[in-house]
Amino acid sequence: MSKIVSIGTAVPAYRHKQMDILPFMQNVFAFNEVDRRKMSFQYRQCGIEARYSVLPDFGSPIDKWHFFPQSENLEPFPTLEDRMQKFQQTAAPLALKAIRNCLGKFPSEKVTHLITVSCTGMSAPGLDLELMDLLQLRPDLCRVAVNFMGCYAVIQALRIADAFCKADPNANVLIISVELCTLHFQKDPTTDNITSSLLFGDGAAAALVSGTENGLTIENFCSAVDEKGRKDMVWELSSSGFLMTLSGYIPDLIEQDFGKFTHAALENANVSKEEITHWCMHPGGKRILEAIHKSLGFNDGELAHSYEVLKEYGNLSSATILFVLKRIMDSKPKGKIFGAACGPGFTMETFIVTSE
Repeated sequence: MSKIVSIGTAVPAYRHKQMDILPFMQNVFAFNEVDRRKMSFQYRQCGIEARYSVLPDFGSPIDKWHFFPQSENLEPFPTLEDRMQKFQQTAAPLALKAIRNCLGKFPSEKVTHLITVSCTGMSAPGLDLELMDLLQLRPDLCRVAVNFMGCYAVIQALRIADAFCKADPNANVLIISVELCTLHFQKDPTTDNITSSLLFGDGAAAALVSGTENGLTIENFCSAVDEKGRKDMVWELSSSGFLMTLSGYIPDLIEQDFGKFTHAALENANVSKEEITHWCMHPGGKRILEAIHKSLGFNDGELAHSYEVLKEYGNLSSATILFVLKRIMDSKPKGKIFGAACGPGFTMETFIVTSE
């Protein structure tokens, strides 16, 4: 049986309080006074206290900006090349910090497989080879890259790691997710861009999955695609960075269908809802968590860890689910943990792990 042995997390140096980010967004989006007040209300009610970024600009006055041009219209606006260059400069050091927090005293030479996860930066040769050199991993390491799958990608990585461990009982699989979402800030005042600029932050999370070490026992995975929401959550490339589509219909869709998909996943694993002792839900946003709460008929407190991660970090895309799972692991849980994340498609991925 494969087990999640440990999780390590890391965030960039720049911590921006949510209300310190607000003036940057108000100035860039050039709202009138009514819209500025409306945006201020949204920032106060979003359930996020602070977010981290590899960029200092978001909490700084215009004359202190480093990445964005010091002009009111942000021209010349950073290109995709500019953003990928920044990703290549900052992703590996942040990943390394998370990995070291994860591995602790576990020897890096015992790592047999490396799975890198990101939807905010890609290159070849890429992050996997950088980490091989930095960690001095074995030259016959098996490497897999999970790219551009969005917030549920780490669950796919866990599924792959589980398969590796079942195929080789001596496997030790290192998963590292690095998401630098704030690199892809877009200045056009569309609803999608305004929503993205409210929610997303930067962070990295690593997990060690092993066939020999002790930890959370991986029991089951399940996938579902909701055809009704295929165009409501989209992640695309553009010359000025990656573009996010986040329909306002998503919370309604989750409230309608999340419970149905969850019960199907539990039935697939032959587990009842009452057997689940901890819920590890991706905090895509406050309205998303409220919709999950309603859809599953929760009473109170079941999503406390998810709300806390959202409050302290915002939405970190694929890395977020490991931030939540780490909090659950740190609480010394006993019983079954059900985890889920949604992403482009509209796709839902779930997992069940057991702590004894």
